[in-house]
Amino acid sequence: MLITNARTLGAGTSDSLEATQILVADGKVKAIVTGRADAPQQTDARVIDVQGALVTPGLVDIHVHLREPGETHKETIATGTAAAARGGWTTVCAMPNTVPDPHTPQLLAQVQELIREHAVINVHAYSPITRGLTSDDVVDIIAQAEAGAVGFSNDGKGVQKAGTMWRAMQLAAQVNRPVATHAEDESIKGEGVINEGEASARLDLPGIHRLAETVQVARDALIAEATGAHYHLCHASTVESMRILRRAQADGVNMSAEATPHHLLLTDADIPADDANWKVNPPLRSQLDAAAVLEGLNDGTISAIATDNAPHTDPEKHCSFRTGAFGLVTNEHSFALLYTHLVRTGKLSLRRLVELLTTGPADLYHLDAGRLSVGVPADLAAYALDSQSLIDPAAFVGMGHNNPFVNTPVQGDCVLTLCGGRVVNWQPTLGPQN
Repeated sequence: MLITNARTLGAGTSDSLEATQILVADGKVKAIVTGRADAPQQTDARVIDVQGALVTPGLVDIHVHLREPGETHKETIATGTAAAARGGWTTVCAMPNTVPDPHTPQLLAQVQELIREHAVINVHAYSPITRGLTSDDVVDIIAQAEAGAVGFSNDGKGVQKAGTMWRAMQLAAQVNRPVATHAEDESIKGEGVINEGEASARLDLPGIHRLAETVQVARDALIAEATGAHYHLCHASTVESMRILRRAQADGVNMSAEATPHHLLLTDADIPADDANWKVNPPLRSQLDAAAVLEGLNDGTISAIATDNAPHTDPEKHCSFRTGAFGLVTNEHSFALLYTHLVRTGKLSLRRLVELLTTGPADLYHLDAGRLSVGVPADLAAYALDSQSLIDPAAFVGMGHNNPFVNTPVQGDCVLTLCGGRVVNWQPTLGPQN
């Protein structure tokens, strides 16, 4: 396969793009030719003309919900990975809040078998921190790591007991796996469904105080320092969390964090009505919080963007905040949204965006992914930077439609995705190829 008329980021630190042609054979990148050089000679190659699209390494998402087993009415491994491929993701890490949660090596092996059978891209599975995602009963972390768990997370629920987190981090440090936490103190969250602030007052909804997140981040920073474990904060969302992370990192604590597209691009002031399609946990915060998270991307405090892609059924989202499920889907258009609203507005460089979606998360989790060079698996994606499109839920590949960006115009839609040299996403804008 010969990919022609591509553009890639050039050497150095600028966002300059250079003409590139890429030859793929036997599932790997065989040659990359940049500049005005002739294309690699391969007379029997299938030629794909990407018409000036930006080609990057396949994106790496360390936070997705595939819902299988147990909730296949919301998503399956097949549909969830196809949706990820639609957005340019070729490696994802699946959260363990499934039914049942994979809290033993046997259950984890069952999930891994489903992945082998149905995934169209690379998928790594998390183990829960505790059986049933409770605040007790830490799993056999050593055995789970040996069984292939990429990390440990109770995503969707905060670990309420410091002693439980301490035991988990002590063991995770021994196997060099991240503990990826949903920081949330339930005694502070209470019955809240939206960020406590202007929007909660305007919509007369119970708020979630920002301390629900930050008190656990502060607690866990001290535990990470004491144990030497890699603590990873999922979906960082507040000014205070960023301050704690920055201070801990300066003190040498092994702490990392991810930002989500929705916490970067939306605030609670954007919520138009009591519509659960805008309900997510942690909730959309203030403009000051979004700016603090963006600053963390630019200064390196945050080293990954992850989607927290959380599909739900229409009845679970076409309702009030009070009764709706927490969670959004963005992974089919994450790159386009971020390119349109951050890169094109000068808030983030294109090079930094690509790093945050590829090498950043791959390096955090020690994954063999996120790079485009000769000899590596041909995991790559192409984005039409100069073309505009609308986000249309009727065209979504995944089963979830719960996306607050519906009908938003974007540039940089993903038009081609290869995983292991296989075409796993092809948009008709490319036209017929030979």
